Amino acid sequence: MGPRSVTLSAHDGLALHAEDWRPPADMPRRTPVLCLSGITRNGSDFRGLAERQSQRRRVVTFDYAGHGASARAEDPERYRPEAMIRDVLDMMAALHLHRAVVVGTSFGGLVSMALAVLRPGALAGVVLNDIGPEIGSDGHAWVLDFNRRDPAAATLEDCAALLRAHLPALPHLDDAGWLDLAGRTYAKGPDGRFHPRWDTKVIDQAVGAEVGPVPDLWALFGALGGLPLLLVWGEVSRLLLAPTVARMRTAHPGMRLLTLPGTGHAPTLTEPAAIAAIDAFIETIP
Repeated sequence: MGPRSVTLSAHDGLALHAEDWRPPADMPRRTPVLCLSGITRNGSDFRGLAERQSQRRRVVTFDYAGHGASARAEDPERYRPEAMIRDVLDMMAALHLHRAVVVGTSFGGLVSMALAVLRPGALAGVVLNDIGPEIGSDGHAWVLDFNRRDPAAATLEDCAALLRAHLPALPHLDDAGWLDLAGRTYAKGPDGRFHPRWDTKVIDQAVGAEVGPVPDLWALFGALGGLPLLLVWGEVSRLLLAPTVARMRTAHPGMRLLTLPGTGHAPTLTEPAAIAAIDAFIETIP
């Protein structure tokens, strides 16, 4: 059974989209899963995870403002991190997600850290996908540069070629995998060309250095201290570097770690090892 598509009204009236996957009615009630994507990604990145986990428990995937099927804002400041975190909190309240296992890729992992501070009782466990309390400066610059661009590509195959040429190593993807990733990254517009599934104005507001001082992310990470935690790390990631991973393990000795050799930022979570590790981790939470 597929998901229920949900449209929510944000505090300012902006339409936000989520997909609500429900397990069979005869399944025992278990802690649901909330999936939060990277800053230029959307809920479709978790389709495989949702299909698997919804056999046993509820799964909700969410499109931030300006992403996926959610509406785009006229004012770029609507994409400030604090506004998007508020949207997540409001969405959780509207969908009665009072406590969940959060799977957060990149920016979604940072949001999960913020939730641990703002509403700690809402978290039953966290999967961080290639993100930590320190972000490599080289990787940060790459995110800014690549994700500001609208390729206006003629075909989805062109989009796949663009991703292969510019994204970090994702060795598990074959030709079909790259084409699938392209389809979740770009969509055909009214002009017949393919454009990003995110508002390119998001980037400077959400991760640009010009929006103000960066908070102490180690303090946010510390708020995860009492929670079950799994870190999925692309070993050649330019955003999450080895010294940061080592310090994270010291700060949270109970943290599970899955290292994906030869993989950059961010793992797609379709890697066989990632599927196995995430499913096993979630299974430990009733």
